[in-house]
Amino acid sequence: MASVSTSAGKILIIDDEWSIRDVLSNILVAEGFEVDQAEDGALGIEKMDAKIYDLVITDLKMPNVDGIQVLHHLNKMNVHTLGIVATGYGSIESAVEALRLGAFDYITKPFHLDEIKILVHKARAFQALKMENQTLRKELRRSNKLDNIIGASASIQSLNTMIRTVADSDSTILILGESGTGKELVARAIHYNSDRANQSLIPVNCGAIPEDLLESELFGHVKGAFTGATMNRIGRFQMADGGTIFLDEIGDMSPKLQVKLLRVLQEQSFEPVGATETVRVNVRIITATNRNLERDVQDGRFREDLYYRLHVIPIHISPLRDRIDDVPLLIAHFIERFNKTKGRRLTRFSDSAMAALCAYHWPGNVRELENLVERMAILHSEGEIDLGHLPEKFSGLSPRPFVPAAVGGPLVEIPEEGIDFNGLVDQFEMQLIMRALEKAGGIKNKAASLLNIKRTTLVEKMKKKGMID
Repeated sequence: MASVSTSAGKILIIDDEWSIRDVLSNILVAEGFEVDQAEDGALGIEKMDAKIYDLVITDLKMPNVDGIQVLHHLNKMNVHTLGIVATGYGSIESAVEALRLGAFDYITKPFHLDEIKILVHKARAFQALKMENQTLRKELRRSNKLDNIIGASASIQSLNTMIRTVADSDSTILILGESGTGKELVARAIHYNSDRANQSLIPVNCGAIPEDLLESELFGHVKGAFTGATMNRIGRFQMADGGTIFLDEIGDMSPKLQVKLLRVLQEQSFEPVGATETVRVNVRIITATNRNLERDVQDGRFREDLYYRLHVIPIHISPLRDRIDDVPLLIAHFIERFNKTKGRRLTRFSDSAMAALCAYHWPGNVRELENLVERMAILHSEGEIDLGHLPEKFSGLSPRPFVPAAVGGPLVEIPEEGIDFNGLVDQFEMQLIMRALEKAGGIKNKAASLLNIKRTTLVEKMKKKGMID
């Protein structure tokens, strides 16, 4: 069983010439690396199986097991080790073949000492960047999990179910919803829960880029295609190759670009601006709009054939006013976030403040609520946010008591046809959990204490109700 490298840099040199091994070893030890040697490919493979190296420098031409076989074995190991091959001037073709097999680079014999140093440090820098990118991708996946779509309402539970269902398909998705409802958050959740999660997600706001620049932004251009095009530039579709492109505000796209987008959807190919050669890509397309595209089609502002290509899987996001029960959970989430990012110690919004927020219409949806909590975090560093701390527009409202919406208060009218007892109890229980979490600032231990139940019981109930994964 190979052990994981923990040193600053471990290098294995494989060469059947002892003089080359010694020269390379002396150079690299002087540079601070830990160096092992192997006199042939077979012994080198044994050492690779016993220890994981950061770099393997191998000769190409060796008896029995050559450098190509060493690279093959390195690929099978599926580790982060980079391979560098050394070859004579007459074997450049073999070196190119080694690059195709995944070698980081090659160097020709006889080599200069500075060449070796530069190449090895270049490989280590590449390795560090690659590891950093992997860490960032893991963080992106963590920050875009489904449990970051906050809410316990029926519409949010339905939305999460839809995301899970469609994530692994490659079908085109159209996200519909008012501004501020979280359309990009949904697009990110779909991408990072899909088979393309390790590839790029490239977002483009079609409404924020001038029409004459959007074509070049999406599809790239060649040098001289227009005034100011001083060099070739790849577009967002090429950047997203293998991954996902998210086209926000797709309803603002001009008719000319709608035609070009239709071709990408149909053929997965396009020509950059000013180019004659076709570029092929493998891209999943997710689009979003706050417009009524059906009406735009009827009015001739949006192509009907493109609409049906985009409308394969529509996902509707409810406005916040239609899921007011999610407001306390969202507030608890934002308080926790801004306490961390801004070094604050807010605890909660008071009952009167919460009642006013739940009576508000929220034309700006979740984005407006997020901005409000951020403003409160900036203006008030700790403690409770009361009604008097809120902007004037909230004080003029007629706050409704904060009571479970499904029950309507402490008393329940039972009609002649009866009630759904289990359903009402379930919703009442969910409201109690949401209220406790809001009062506890999102801290589950404290919420469980307020409800006089164990934390494990609270977590199990939240999982059962789809409030967390």
